[in-house]
Amino acid sequence: MSPLEITAVLVNALGVWLTTRRTLWCWPVGLIGVLLYGRLFFEIKLYSDMLLQFAFALLQGYGWWRWKTGRSEAGKVRVEHLAPGQLRSGLVAGALGGIALGFAMHTLTDAALPWLDAQLTAFSLVASLWAARKQLASWWLWIALDAIYVGLYLLKGLPLTAGLYAAFIVLAALGLRDWGAALAEQENPAKACAAD
Repeated sequence: MSPLEITAVLVNALGVWLTTRRTLWCWPVGLIGVLLYGRLFFEIKLYSDMLLQFAFALLQGYGWWRWKTGRSEAGKVRVEHLAPGQLRSGLVAGALGGIALGFAMHTLTDAALPWLDAQLTAFSLVASLWAARKQLASWWLWIALDAIYVGLYLLKGLPLTAGLYAAFIVLAALGLRDWGAALAEQENPAKACAAD
């Protein structure tokens, strides 16, 4: 465990927790976290993961903008459904993007685990885009990805980062629960008021 890994873990944990709370602060905190991990992944030759962090940095700006324009009167971000067509296109884009990136990493670099790293990277971009669009389904995809990431980081000798991703699974489950409740309240505010 390096000081860089420890700092990246703490900042990223805070960023994901803020995301589950649907607060705009998740985006600037997340930006710092992904830049820290970009450096760390470069050092351990997980190049697809490194590139993912820089793509995440761009998505942090997009998400921040999207969330600023989609808040409720209470200041919380409004949650949205993922349309079936968006689900299909997201999953196809993730699979094809992972194959293309995996091929590039396998043939052009000395990347460790180029195919797995590339698939995780591509699907993480899909999950991030869904989260930036405030779509509940992003949490389901993050749960699946984070479970695989735990094993990857243990294999690469990053136990603290593996622990962070295990915590991300818990946070994603909380986000799924909280965003699901918010979506139900948005769709039926009278029922939510009666329950209070």
